[in-house]
Amino acid sequence: MKLALRLAIFFAVLVLAPVLFAQQPAASPRPITIDDYFQIRAVHHPQLSPDAQWVLYTVSTAILKDDKNEDRIWMVPAAGGDALPLTAEGTSSSHARWSPDGKFIAFLSARGEGKTHVWLLNRLGGEAQHLTDTPQDVEDFAWSPNGRSLVLVLRDASPEELEAAKETKDKDAEAGANDKKKAAKPWVIDRLQFKLDEIGYLDHRRTHLYIFDLASKRMTQVTSGDFDDSEPAWSPDGKSLAFTSNRSMPDPDLNYNSDIWVVASGNTDKGAHLTHVTTSLGTESAPFWSPDGKWITYITQLDPNLFDYATKHIAVSPATGGEARVLTRFLDRNATDPRFAPDGKSVYFIADIDGTQQLCQLPTSLGEGSFQMGNFVCTIHDRLMLYSYSLSLDGQVAADIATVDRPDEIYTLRAGKLSRITHTNDALMSQLKLSQAEYVEFKSKDGTLVHGYLYKPLDYVHGKKYPTILRPHGGPVWAYYAEFDHLPQLLAANGYAVLFPNPRGSSGYGQDFAKAIWADWGNKDFQDDMAMVDYGIEQGIADPEKLGVGGWSYGGISTDFIITQTNRFKAAISGAGSALFISQYGHDQYQKDYEIELGHPWENRALWDKVSPFYKVANITTPALFMGGDIDWNVPILGGEQMYQALRRLGRPTELVVYPGEYHDFKTPSHIKDRLERYLAWYGHYVKGDSTPPRPPVVSKSGE
Repeated sequence: MKLALRLAIFFAVLVLAPVLFAQQPAASPRPITIDDYFQIRAVHHPQLSPDAQWVLYTVSTAILKDDKNEDRIWMVPAAGGDALPLTAEGTSSSHARWSPDGKFIAFLSARGEGKTHVWLLNRLGGEAQHLTDTPQDVEDFAWSPNGRSLVLVLRDASPEELEAAKETKDKDAEAGANDKKKAAKPWVIDRLQFKLDEIGYLDHRRTHLYIFDLASKRMTQVTSGDFDDSEPAWSPDGKSLAFTSNRSMPDPDLNYNSDIWVVASGNTDKGAHLTHVTTSLGTESAPFWSPDGKWITYITQLDPNLFDYATKHIAVSPATGGEARVLTRFLDRNATDPRFAPDGKSVYFIADIDGTQQLCQLPTSLGEGSFQMGNFVCTIHDRLMLYSYSLSLDGQVAADIATVDRPDEIYTLRAGKLSRITHTNDALMSQLKLSQAEYVEFKSKDGTLVHGYLYKPLDYVHGKKYPTILRPHGGPVWAYYAEFDHLPQLLAANGYAVLFPNPRGSSGYGQDFAKAIWADWGNKDFQDDMAMVDYGIEQGIADPEKLGVGGWSYGGISTDFIITQTNRFKAAISGAGSALFISQYGHDQYQKDYEIELGHPWENRALWDKVSPFYKVANITTPALFMGGDIDWNVPILGGEQMYQALRRLGRPTELVVYPGEYHDFKTPSHIKDRLERYLAWYGHYVKGDSTPPRPPVVSKSGE
């Protein structure tokens, strides 16, 4: 669609809107519903144009009627104004990036249900051009500084992909050759790390970097080997690429080490000669060059033995390799997404601080062989959740921000003033009455100060007690943040108080707080979760006779821990949980985590048994619903099946729901709706004592 036509449509809407809606009476705000989940648009990945006049971003929608998800690319003036859709409905497009001159937009799309490739769109409008044509998907890309080439991240093509590409290009192939049914080939496994959620069984096909020349469409491979290479970043002069890779010997699958490397962009030996920039045993990632090309900033973790429990810091190293300077050691909070300011005098990063994510900045003094740290400031702060950001050449900022009462939108920071420039969810949010989440603090059993978010029911009246749901979070090293969440709002709209605790093990409160549950799951975090329940009761909000619990991932694992240690809850829902960890060894994707934290199961069986709530399953009297995806290799459904089987054998009220074709994070809209309906039905029956069944009614495809 041409830009002029788009503008004409927008102006027509603006002219007609007052006429169409002038006589519409303002509706009273209403409680949120399950179907509202599918009306919320996820707004993310802002990209400021080189001249700082426009912002690209992606809008994601879960479309219930078609049972699919869709991403579209939009553009909005950086000063605010009408947003313009750049890609049409019906085809997902994402990862939009400006060309260095600001005239073109490259993005990823799998049009026609084919492979994901790079497409090119003129900013002034017109049809997108198909740039890449590889047998496999393009996983990532970045523009070169001169705009003449792209660096692509490609996983080695499988034999099936190569064969399909050959058949497609072979003009003399039999009609329908691609439709012939062929027996699936067996997986031959010889890697130590052989599974990964959303990929499945792993072989030795690896991701590598390729230079794609736009004029000739010729592609040159610049890295190779039995290693995965990712996160490419061009040097300012375009002569080099920094990237992240675990190239430790003898086998990268043995550890979580990754380093920053540099390869010449004109390399023709597939990366036989690389510069090893960082050499610590920990995890380094997300490289970003200084404007003069002398330094690279990146994320580092100082204790390789703590993996996810270790605080992420911002560091800087000479681009040619050398001593690393850790900049945020004093902060003791996770720091991610580092970028040099355009003038090179400071480093921006996202800081995870006490249930929020904020954009912070470290002024610096660069010199020969020195890196001095200045004053630490947060340029975008408050109780909010900043997911990502973009910097323009003149230092302006565009950021993707959510708050507890509003889904994420795009904001700009200009001359120190934060302004919201997208209004994607305004129409929906204006209709809704929401619970105002409160960030609260309370003491655990041993006196430890703990925080969390408390949602009161919509009909809250001071002095009245309400049915209450405790929702342990996933991770375990993660947290609840100051962001909009449909689930607690849905529960609050249905008369529940909702408790979102950040117990020990959570991020945002320091490394000691995070590692407090090391090899001791379901102990201190259990005490902290229960302390929030006690807090809700002491505040006169939670009805101690009407308590429910439930979570997903480690939240499901926490639920299993909780119901084996207390019978205070009337109902439990354990999603993607696990309780017999020795049975998951070699079945899920976490063999390194288990070995680092618990040791080998054949050598340290006592500890493995100690942290497994399955052995206390006979203690459970709480009606428990277990659920998960059938192809989840993160926390496989095996964990829910075992708990269900045991409770069923014991004659306890229980149910198991398995969702076909779902990974750890559900993607199918109808499955997401079904899950939410089951939450309300299970809690309504067992917590509230409703006479309705503990499961939603079965609806036929015809809706009858």
